[in-house]
Amino acid sequence: MHTQIDLRGNIPSFIHISDGKMHEVNVLDLMTPEPGSFTIMDRGFLDFARLYRLTQAGAFFVIRPKKNTLFKRVYSRPVDKTAGLRCDQTVRLTGTKSPDDYPQYLRYVVFYDEKTDKRLGSSPTILSSRSGHRPALQSRWQVELFFKWIKQHLRIKAFFGINENAAKAQIWIAISVYVLVAIVKKRLGIEASLYTILQI
Repeated sequence: MHTQIDLRGNIPSFIHISDGKMHEVNVLDLMTPEPGSFTIMDRGFLDFARLYRLTQAGAFFVIRPKKNTLFKRVYSRPVDKTAGLRCDQTVRLTGTKSPDDYPQYLRYVVFYDEKTDKRLGSSPTILSSRSGHRPALQSRWQVELFFKWIKQHLRIKAFFGINENAAKAQIWIAISVYVLVAIVKKRLGIEASLYTILQI
């Protein structure tokens, strides 16, 4: 299940169910970018040609670079180390194909969380298409909340049908339950967790 979560409500805004053979980066070809939106992705989606299509559509992205991503610093911005920032630079890609795939500058940020003594994810760096002079802000995105919910609370222990349509229908029912519970929680201003609401 390839999913895009709208963080304004922690609900899915795009879902595509495929067989296990489809690589996740291909889902970028199926999504319609929303101008002005920010898409936050894991490094598995690092495909500069596809990311450039997001930029051309007026959308922005934030992604962790792979270890072999080659780029060169163009200039650096001052950073507020008390906010966890260690580096905020404008960079250009220098790999063999990447400068052609993504010809514009990128923003490169290094972040460290002193409270937990951890770096951002397994890598302390992010690349972003947003290269303006606005400060980089720390935010704790709960992207995995939806996946945790599906895996832990709406377990699909067995499929009721063995064909593709039956499997997809069961997955869509689980997603629908999640969305309905999230709507109830928001509209009624309930403090209880989604799991507790589901149990009730």
